[in-house]
Amino acid sequence: MDDHGRGPDPRPEGGPGALPEPPAESAESVPRPLPYEGVWRFTASAVDASVPQARHAVRDLLYRQGVPLSDDLVQGLLLIVSELVTNAVRHAALLSPVLAVEVAVGAEWVRVAVEDAHPYRPTALEADHGRTGGRGLLLVREIAREAGGVCDVEHTAGGGKVIWAALPLKPVRTP
Repeated sequence: MDDHGRGPDPRPEGGPGALPEPPAESAESVPRPLPYEGVWRFTASAVDASVPQARHAVRDLLYRQGVPLSDDLVQGLLLIVSELVTNAVRHAALLSPVLAVEVAVGAEWVRVAVEDAHPYRPTALEADHGRTGGRGLLLVREIAREAGGVCDVEHTAGGGKVIWAALPLKPVRTP
């Protein structure tokens, strides 16, 4: 992302629904990034232990950067990270022994994404109520929707996929 997380749309560059490039601006008119803005990426092995490690790494990053998130939004983001990493570990590890987690924070949104090298593109299924499991992507979609955000699954240039969710930053209300 060449806009360093400031873009008007949390979707990856060129992705479905991405907004057109704004006209070029002079260096003086470009707003400076807020202290918490940026893009961070780390990799992890596609093993069960990576689920809590990824969740803790994202939580620590958000707090360390001072991202203005309500507790509810943090919990939603961490649940999304857990679900996406769990899905990559359970369903992609055979073809993708390493996965990547990315956190992008803009002035008005935060996006988390998990990328793996497996080509299968999952869909959010309405799972059988008597069956355990199978609702991870549905849960991610609902958390994003309730927060006013979006999520999507996209193919990568290398033939894998990236699943991401972006949620709007809302001012934290202090009592």
